[in-house]
Amino acid sequence: MPQKCTNCRLVNFPTAELCGRCGTDLRLAAPAEGSPISFASMIFRRSLICLLVCLIVLAGFYLSLIGSAKSLSYENKKVVTRAIGILREKGFTDEVFLLENLAAYRASDNWLNASVSKENAYAATNFPFEIITLYPDFFTYPVDNTERAAILLHEAKHLAGKDEHDAYEFVWKNRKQLGWTAQKYRDSPVWQNVRNQTKDNAPLLFVCDFNEFGDCTQ
Repeated sequence: MPQKCTNCRLVNFPTAELCGRCGTDLRLAAPAEGSPISFASMIFRRSLICLLVCLIVLAGFYLSLIGSAKSLSYENKKVVTRAIGILREKGFTDEVFLLENLAAYRASDNWLNASVSKENAYAATNFPFEIITLYPDFFTYPVDNTERAAILLHEAKHLAGKDEHDAYEFVWKNRKQLGWTAQKYRDSPVWQNVRNQTKDNAPLLFVCDFNEFGDCTQ
C-alpha cells in the first residue's frame, strides 16, 4: 500500500524508504499507521456505520408495517380516547402513558400480522414497534368503554413487552379497580371470552373450587 509521510503527509510509493518531499524515514514512521489509536478509530467508525444501517433498516421495517395497514377513522379515534380516559380515571397511569405516547393505532392487519394465522381477536400488538391493531370486534362487542378500556389495558402490557400470561393475569387481577365486575358484565361476550382466555393463559388463577369458576381472585 502507498505510504503516507507522518511529517508532511505526502503519499509515497510503497517501496520508498525516505519521503520524497521532506526526507523522513518512512520505515520508522510506518508503525504509527497501525497504532492502537488508529485501529480504535477504524473500529469506532465501522461500528457507527453498522449502527446507522441497522437504524435505517428498522425504520424502513416500521414504516412498512404502518403503511400496510389502515388508520383509524376519526370516530374510532374518539372511542379509543374515551376508553383511555377511563384508565386514567381509575389510576392506571403507566399504562395510559404507553397508550397515549408510544402506541400507533391501526384499523387493519399490517403485512406481518396478515402472514400469521390467529383466532378472532379484539386487538393485537406488534412489540417492540408499539403498533396496536384494533379490529372491528373491538368497537362492536364491548357493551361500553369500560370493556374497551379492559382490552386496551391488556394491550398496554404487551407494549411494555409482557407476554400473554402476564397481560391476562394483570387485567383479571385489576378488573375491580377498573370497575369491570361480574355483577355488571357477566353476560357480556367480552367478559366471557376474556375469562376463558385468562383461564387458558393463567390457569393458576382458577384453582379455588370454593369460588365460581374456581376463580381465586374473587
